[in-house]
Amino acid sequence: MIFSRALRREFTRAALMALLVLMSILLTVTVVKLLGMAAGGTLSGDAVVAMLAFGALTYLPVILSASVFTALLISLSRSYRDSEMIIWLSSGISLSRFGWPVLRFALPMALVVALMSLLVSPWAIGKRSEYQTRLDSRDETAQITPGVFRESRQSDQVFFVDTLSTNKDTVSNVFVQSVQEHKVGVIAADKGYATTYPNGDRFIVLQRGRRYEGEPGTKNYTLVDFDQAELRIDQKGVSAAALSVKSMSFPQLLNHPSLDGWGEIHWRIGLPVSLLVLSLFSIPLSYVNARGGRSTNMIFALLTYMVYYNTMSIAQAWVVQGRLSPAVGIWPVHLTFLVLALLLLKRRQWVFSLRWAVQQWRQRGTSANSSTTHAP
Repeated sequence: MIFSRALRREFTRAALMALLVLMSILLTVTVVKLLGMAAGGTLSGDAVVAMLAFGALTYLPVILSASVFTALLISLSRSYRDSEMIIWLSSGISLSRFGWPVLRFALPMALVVALMSLLVSPWAIGKRSEYQTRLDSRDETAQITPGVFRESRQSDQVFFVDTLSTNKDTVSNVFVQSVQEHKVGVIAADKGYATTYPNGDRFIVLQRGRRYEGEPGTKNYTLVDFDQAELRIDQKGVSAAALSVKSMSFPQLLNHPSLDGWGEIHWRIGLPVSLLVLSLFSIPLSYVNARGGRSTNMIFALLTYMVYYNTMSIAQAWVVQGRLSPAVGIWPVHLTFLVLALLLLKRRQWVFSLRWAVQQWRQRGTSANSSTTHAP
């Protein structure tokens, strides 16, 4: 009980730290990407938080799996470096006994990963697709960002506003450039606002401005000053988001089987299974040679993690392409790595047993020589 409780306590602390670090990295990269899109005008500023939340929920199963694997490696490697592992092994606990506390810690985490991959991540992907569809269906005025030049969907107009009022109903210092029938028109106005007529048509009303219109390369330009002008807004209807296999629920995938669906099913089930297999891999991979480098085992662990998930991706692609039977799926990958983990664990345990036998033989030989020397 002391042995298992001490290990689980350290595993929990290390997993929380690893999860915090990995989530911080993921959120930082995602925020930078989304802010760049918002600054470029391809994403509305008020959609950054929602997209960030949906992205975090989408990648949370993989992040949680990597956090558990990292926590097990860090904790067991520390035991080797601090000679704590030698104490456990000398007290009669074999290396295979570490499998039970490791699996006892990893099994609840695998259930959480299964819940996230089967329910939460598909829901987040579907909601993100619906939210993106609603953003794309909004008219041009709803997507204008102050201080940013934005091009219309038809690429025939460019909008720019300097400032936006607090209630977001009026703008100031408006610039609009349009191209119609090989003529370029430029409008500069002091103020503007959007209005909707009873028939549903939407217009931008510009006040106190000037319009330049002409054909580039010629001197035929017209200049018109106006107190008020209206520009029609092309509205885009709300279309239903295409339901991809990644956003389908697990019952939907089972009720409508296809090669893409079977590949997604195997991937979702494979995430918690891979977590358990990697947990067993962490026991032999955490070995640290006191005379060698302390980071060598981490390099092999990283390579194992990358090869495992890349192999899963390849097997999933083969299922989608029909090169692997859906009944087989990616289970040969899990079985292969499970056998490798057990073989590596047995090999490491055999090395420790051999070293212990050699040390005992040497101690007995030294004791026998001491008894012969001091004999009367």
